[in-house]
Amino acid sequence: MGKPQRGRRIDADKPLDKSADKARPATLQPVRGQAQADASGELDRLIHERMRLGILSALAVNESLTFNDLKKLLQTTDGNLSVHARKLEEAGYVQCTKSFEGRVPKTEYTITAIGRRALERYLDHMEAIIRATRDR
Repeated sequence: MGKPQRGRRIDADKPLDKSADKARPATLQPVRGQAQADASGELDRLIHERMRLGILSALAVNESLTFNDLKKLLQTTDGNLSVHARKLEEAGYVQCTKSFEGRVPKTEYTITAIGRRALERYLDHMEAIIRATRDR
């Protein structure tokens, strides 16, 4: 008797059902109209990374946040936050404004309209995946 495959429960009294391997993947239906704009069916890999999702989510519910506010909220380092924020800024998802309060530099971030739409599409896609998984 061969070694059973990982993750499969083998019942000695029943033959192995191979039809489960050929099951068609569930098709994802958009939850809101915005998700239809992304015809590729792929998750936005830029947003899918945990830190960048955290930045966009925090900015979506706040008018703006400073670098230090985001750093404290996301419990991350200066370097980690700046790298991820820069990627979002390069994609046009966030806007960075640098200024001074007295002699102290202040970096402030806001989500752009493009970023808000991208986050909505991402959330719609995740909701569709959750719904498809629960419906199985």
